[in-house]
Amino acid sequence: MTRLGKIGTRDAFDAAAADFAALGRHLWEPIGADAVSVASPQPGERVLDACCGTGASAIPTAARVGSGGLVDAVDISGPMVAELRERAAGLPQLHAHEADVTAWGGARYDLVQSVLGVFFFPDMKAGTRHLIGAARPGGRVALTIWRRGAMDPAGRQLALAVADVTGTEPPGERPKRPGDRVNQPESFSAWLSALGLSEVDVLVRERTLSMAPEVAWLLVTGSGYRGVLSELGPDEVDRVRERYLARLDETGLTDLDTTTLVGTGITA
Repeated sequence: MTRLGKIGTRDAFDAAAADFAALGRHLWEPIGADAVSVASPQPGERVLDACCGTGASAIPTAARVGSGGLVDAVDISGPMVAELRERAAGLPQLHAHEADVTAWGGARYDLVQSVLGVFFFPDMKAGTRHLIGAARPGGRVALTIWRRGAMDPAGRQLALAVADVTGTEPPGERPKRPGDRVNQPESFSAWLSALGLSEVDVLVRERTLSMAPEVAWLLVTGSGYRGVLSELGPDEVDRVRERYLARLDETGLTDLDTTTLVGTGITA
């Protein structure tokens, strides 16, 4: 999403867990519903939900596979997994695990899915290849990523707000990340095919997030953006919030592009 300050991805999401869940109904749950609709888990299937967060895709998937199915939901953040376990108390077919999914050795699955997770892997290509290998032969893989440009304006205004408050040099152009090479439908499709999937299809799911002040700040505190605040004191955080919201108003950023790409394919 953006740079995570000097703390790591796990620490950023650990700190964001409670607000991540609060942001869910505005952002994560609609995106998760889009992903699950495309992946189409069936009754009785075994599913791996990688980088599950607080369950935006794992919970509706568990409802779809029913009591005869299984969902292994895996995330590296303990607080996220704890939140998911509470939310999924009535779904015994959903098993939430605190683990590094790039080393997950679970059984072969009918469906492997990850919603907005693979670009956080230390090695995106190797981590995604490992996920694909968790599906049974002829199994399905469904991966969701941001489309190019989605989320970026909010991250830019947050970074500028931090610079304003701390008196530091305004950030330059965002450094390129591995996901930038595949965040268009054609490049994402080619990448998934190169990883060995067949019958690859990429669907665009257009979405926007209304940036009312309370939602706009939840976007910071309930996502990986929270890492940007990691080394600021409480007073500075309050000032960043004020400046960030003012910047959104000044630039007319009332609706944020949150469009995703959902790529699907079949394993050999």
